[in-house]
Amino acid sequence: MYKISLLFIVLFSWNAFSQKEVAVDDVNNYKEEVKQTILKFFEGFHSGDTLKMKSTMDNNIVMQTIARNKEGHSKTIKTDVGKFVLAIKNRPAEQKWEERLLSFKIDTDAFIANAWTPYEFYVNDNFSHCGVNVFQLFNDGKDWKIIALADTRHREGCK
Repeated sequence: MYKISLLFIVLFSWNAFSQKEVAVDDVNNYKEEVKQTILKFFEGFHSGDTLKMKSTMDNNIVMQTIARNKEGHSKTIKTDVGKFVLAIKNRPAEQKWEERLLSFKIDTDAFIANAWTPYEFYVNDNFSHCGVNVFQLFNDGKDWKIIALADTRHREGCK
């Protein structure tokens, strides 16, 4: 009897605390929602609409750039989000910044997502650099919010 009770408790506990599998259709919907959130972020970035950008960002967002120092070693540089948003807001009207996303690789479930987006960056239609953005997002029950953004930047080896 003890073994049967113990087996019942283990099976019940496993079922009660395990996450349910997410249906394929749901995953595809989540991926599209994540993509649209990232595209909305860049719509705001391109137009200088920082309110639109902020609507896609969690209040605790972390932003970093992966760069090489003079010795050629990789390091992380934390971006001050407030200064980043202010730079977008105060960009001169005659200066056009365009980040062209080349593709999306998105992994997600109902609550968290990662997106890998290679890009090319142009200033006034002149190539500046390329790299990869890595977004991490969470679903707050209403919308997907960007909680982390890291990027790389290169001037060579882009194509």
